[in-house]
Amino acid sequence: MLSDSYHVLSPDFPGFGLTKVDSDFTYSFANITKVIAAWLVALSISKTAVYVHDYGAPVGFRLAISNAIEYSAIITQNGNAYEAGFGQDHWAPLFNLWNTANSDQARKVVADNVLSLKGIRSQYNSTPLKDSDLLNPEAWTFNYLQNIQGDANTERQLDLFYDYRTNVELYPQFQKYFRDSQVPILAVWGKNDPSFTPAGASAFKRDSPGAIVEFLDAGHFAIEGKRWEIARISRAFLSSIGW
Repeated sequence: MLSDSYHVLSPDFPGFGLTKVDSDFTYSFANITKVIAAWLVALSISKTAVYVHDYGAPVGFRLAISNAIEYSAIITQNGNAYEAGFGQDHWAPLFNLWNTANSDQARKVVADNVLSLKGIRSQYNSTPLKDSDLLNPEAWTFNYLQNIQGDANTERQLDLFYDYRTNVELYPQFQKYFRDSQVPILAVWGKNDPSFTPAGASAFKRDSPGAIVEFLDAGHFAIEGKRWEIARISRAFLSSIGW
């Protein structure tokens, strides 16, 4: 039945926000997916529409291919599933991390640059200058202080960066899921994102010809400056499929 409002559930991932896990937890996308799968079981959720972004995309798509959840619709906001979507400049030190088998030197380069406060801020500030007054500096500051600052946090984030290669290995399975399920897909994308480029959004149409692709004059965290526009586009999309 068409609804004018939605019940939104937004879990933290281990290593982010306020989620707590055992001290021996191994930070990998496979394990994060297991945590979210258990959370879905605890809440008796077996079918939903999903909004994914960044790390949420591979976790959400892993859940789908493992049959842990059935999606009525997918909204992906700069949530990648195609190699074409990688911004080469941004990912160069991360590709090097993979290619050097997680070497100490490569980890240090990523820690000193990608995981610095300046590096985190750049992800938020890839939005156009005219919208800069809509950006809350608490966003990247809290992100850095809560999730990245400190040796333990930094090591967790580096472990996840290295493990991200396992998501790329699953891209063909994600794409097969899009083809086989033909789940309705909306790719709403900050076109100035240095991490996941517009090519990654357009690529969804390869496997889901009916996918809707919308580009916004925004960056990686498009929702920081374009939240109402994203909400309008998302609601129109969900309404169009009777959700």
